[in-house]
Amino acid sequence: MTPNSASASSGPSRRSFLASTAVAAAVAGGMPLLAACGGSESGSREGTTSRKAADKMLPTYVPSTVAKPDIPSKNGSAAGFTSKVDLASLAASVPDKLGTGAPFTIMSPLWGTPPKPDCAYYKALDAAAGTKITWQNQDGNTYGEKLGAVLASSSIPDMVVVPSWELVGKIPSAVTAKFMDLGPYLAGDKVKKYPNLAAIPSDSWRMSIFGGALRGIPMPAASVPNIVPFYRKDIFDKKGYTVPKSADEFLSWAQEATSAKAKVWACGDMRWSAAGIFGVLPAGPLGWNIGADGKLTYRIEHPEYLEHLEWVRKLFDAGVVHPDDRANTGDPSQRFTAGQILVFNNDMSGWYGLTAQQAKSNPGFQIDGMDYFGAGGGTPTLYAAPPASIWSMIRKGASKETIENALAAANFAAAPYGTKERMFVDYGVEGTHYTVKNGVPVKNDLGNQEVNNAWVMLAAPAPYLAHPDFPEITRKQVEWQQRQGAFVKKTSTYGMNIIEPSRYANLSSQFEQLEIDYVRGNKKLSDVQQAISTWKSSGGDKLRDWYKQLLDKNGSGN
Repeated sequence: MTPNSASASSGPSRRSFLASTAVAAAVAGGMPLLAACGGSESGSREGTTSRKAADKMLPTYVPSTVAKPDIPSKNGSAAGFTSKVDLASLAASVPDKLGTGAPFTIMSPLWGTPPKPDCAYYKALDAAAGTKITWQNQDGNTYGEKLGAVLASSSIPDMVVVPSWELVGKIPSAVTAKFMDLGPYLAGDKVKKYPNLAAIPSDSWRMSIFGGALRGIPMPAASVPNIVPFYRKDIFDKKGYTVPKSADEFLSWAQEATSAKAKVWACGDMRWSAAGIFGVLPAGPLGWNIGADGKLTYRIEHPEYLEHLEWVRKLFDAGVVHPDDRANTGDPSQRFTAGQILVFNNDMSGWYGLTAQQAKSNPGFQIDGMDYFGAGGGTPTLYAAPPASIWSMIRKGASKETIENALAAANFAAAPYGTKERMFVDYGVEGTHYTVKNGVPVKNDLGNQEVNNAWVMLAAPAPYLAHPDFPEITRKQVEWQQRQGAFVKKTSTYGMNIIEPSRYANLSSQFEQLEIDYVRGNKKLSDVQQAISTWKSSGGDKLRDWYKQLLDKNGSGN
């Protein structure tokens, strides 16, 4: 779940943001474009796979009919479930165990304290799925270092979770070299052996093609913005504030709402939201787009890029940003719940997470999401997020039995909402990890400790939102997504899993820190402009030529 243009790619910490998203959901060298033409095991590992070639590799799409959402997907939103589920009569999406009990290992990022290897949650899931998994959980905050080291070694776990934000340096080429082609097991009608995997949307599978082969099992993501400009609705209502509808209105409101004496500031660092307000293209491969003039440009070359940073700097200069946000320390969400800041950007998951957190201690707490607006008022320009950004992969050389057990585990993990398997994955065992109160499952302390982003990292169903204890939050989330989705556009590289030439891997690495420094007044606008010029001369223009060849060969994603 990677930040899209509505959030920009950078923020207080892109990696920590993506980590929080995963928890809550629980993200070469200029040779002829061989891979861009379709790729092969022996060809270049850079580029992408043409849509025509990709279509031949995709699993047949068979949507799930297990549960009908209360709020259907619209404008690229997730589906929403607001009705209570009859927990006593849940359907089975995996009526027969597909696993044989053969042991295999999985390496995955985990944020928090890992459960014990023989914990009740792992035992129960293995028994239900017919698997025997040894989890090699790694610290999510330093996962890239571990992933790089493991892929460079000769000893790779049977299954490995690969987040898109770790696809830097030598890792992309290692993915192609070290993980197997799943096409012989999943392409076309073969996937029907695993119905929950068959119900994953085709766009998500298309993003799972690396080096000309289907190597990843995806966690699907909605194409709408996943960063929300949250505001304290309870305080807005009490103070009579009107939600801003333009960049100038926001600044004026922020000056009115800030009172350092009362220890209340309008907002935190708003760069993620500012990118959506000003219509900045996403970072990474999605940031390349062919404009109306027919020219291919990257996000930092557009005037909107500088404009969104200049606006955020105005907020800092006006003193409306909390001092700890200026210092880039602490947790903005804690300042938000304490009423020290009234607006901050966070992943969509914060809507539910903060509501549930504050329900008992602060019952008057109300969180809502601002709709994006254009910088000058009116409608915004938002860009589609990638349809998948986290994958589980199976190492080359794994035995057939290991492969089938790994696929059985992924199929179990991808169970749709309203099924026994989904309850197992999300809540564990009733009486052990959760109890049912008023028809709603509620985790106990052991559940919060053990049911912690492991199985959820293997695969996921088509995007949905459901919070049985706070169904109104589900409704607000989905309706917010639907409203923003009306203004979402796709860039020319949408839906393509692109591996850039490795010599350009660090070309844009300096921009996140530069943005952080500039908006806080520690760098000048000329420093940002110089960085853009250096980017062009140091490889940006050559990378543009590379992308032009790629798009000429494979066609545009929009």
